[in-house]
Amino acid sequence: MQRGNNRQAIFFHEDDYGVYLDYLREALEKNDCKLYAFVLMTNHSHLLTLGMAPGGVSGLMQSVGRRYVRYVNATYRRSGTLFEGRFKSSLVDSERYLLTCMRYIELNPSRAGMVRNPGDYRWSSYRPHVGESVMGWLAEPEEYRRLAARPETRALAYRELFRQPLATDDLEAIRTHLNKGCALGASKFQDEIEAMAGRRAKIVPRGRPRKPKGGGEK
Repeated sequence: MQRGNNRQAIFFHEDDYGVYLDYLREALEKNDCKLYAFVLMTNHSHLLTLGMAPGGVSGLMQSVGRRYVRYVNATYRRSGTLFEGRFKSSLVDSERYLLTCMRYIELNPSRAGMVRNPGDYRWSSYRPHVGESVMGWLAEPEEYRRLAARPETRALAYRELFRQPLATDDLEAIRTHLNKGCALGASKFQDEIEAMAGRRAKIVPRGRPRKPKGGGEK
């Protein structure tokens, strides 16, 4: 997820969304990444992507960001920072959370009160996933393909997932782990990420651990 500086707009005209997607499509190929879901909001973007090699996602975001900032500055005769620092990211346990994250992303316009139905918003991956439009460079994750064997049935099954609102616990988990840069998933998944990456992947509770009753060290 990447926000505009001070939560200001990053898209100013409908043409801007199309330009960003063009840059994104080219950067995905250049950095060997797959895009599973996206939404472009007025002042931020959400991408659910898989990097096929180390550093792929960082390269993707840098490539899109640099080109898009140059485009905005030239088009609107502005200068300075457009984005609010580095993008925020969270590794996702696909088995448990991938479809949930796809829904979280594509429901952004509805939660913001911009549309009633996610299909009414043009700048997200919802329409391709439910068969209302075609976006050939949008990848289909295995979890999505397992919904049904045939594309038409799969699109209907995915649409059915949106009849129920996201659970509050899932909403909070996605937001918290994204903002803290921690891995979103079961404890076993987080342990595996910590072992591979050599850094903490779990959210650390605030404050110092309590001393056992009866006193501690003297």
